Amino acid sequence: MAKNSHDLVILAAGMGSRFGGLKQVQPVGPAGELIIEYSAYDALRAGFGRLVLVIRKDIEADFRATIGKRLESRMDVAYVFQETGTGRTKPWGTGHAVLAARDAVRGPFAVINADDFYGAAGYQTLAAHFAASADCAMVGYPLRQTLSEFGTVSRGLCATDASGRLLGITEITKIEKTATGARYTGADGTPQALTGDEIVSMNFWGFTPLIFPQLEMLFADFQVKQAGDPKAEFYLPTALSTLNERGETKVALLKSADAWFGITYREDLAASQAAIGALIKDGRYPAPLWG
Repeated sequence: MAKNSHDLVILAAGMGSRFGGLKQVQPVGPAGELIIEYSAYDALRAGFGRLVLVIRKDIEADFRATIGKRLESRMDVAYVFQETGTGRTKPWGTGHAVLAARDAVRGPFAVINADDFYGAAGYQTLAAHFAASADCAMVGYPLRQTLSEFGTVSRGLCATDASGRLLGITEITKIEKTATGARYTGADGTPQALTGDEIVSMNFWGFTPLIFPQLEMLFADFQVKQAGDPKAEFYLPTALSTLNERGETKVALLKSADAWFGITYREDLAASQAAIGALIKDGRYPAPLWG
């Protein structure tokens, strides 16, 4: 096992207090394992020895008693809180969630969503990047791996330069799967075809603590500009695109050999359970996961 020198920040503040009906806590493994447990397992094997869970204070007790209890016996876990602020009913967004972890991380760290399955290869690729570079990184996935059979999705399409560095991310909404790839409706109302091979952002990032002062400055500017909009969110992809365009940071675009999957629609749950079952049958994971 690799030396456990990195942290894994898991963004879970969007999880509500009614755990029973939320997609994030629907079992996908044969022994009732959650997606977040497979993420922790993969990260631990790749050298991420500590979890930093970003949650809201009002769900702390329920979270510790359920998900936290499952993870704390396996690895070091720290909790940090993302609060909504005065006049808001929802968190400030993924960029602000990362800022909430500022005092908890100790060195290079990964950031993922709580309810997405990224596969073991992404963590291994990111750990190798940390060993060779201090640049930021994003682990991307081919669009076709991230589509749902049951409805449209929103995805961030990545643009790169000749060296493979990320130049920017364009958010595309209402992407639907087709027989040959995917399509969406452009701003002018005309259908736009996608091959499915395009690399998209699924919010899997690698940073060093140098990112925090940069995000802090962008968030302060965001608050000034969006003070009157209680629904505005400070998104991590937007923040990194801005830093890239300004030349203030470099972001390496890494690619994973494993498939991503998540539960966008209730019907996706069965597909996710089947995907885990196939990985277990292939010997990629033990069953039960923790032995």
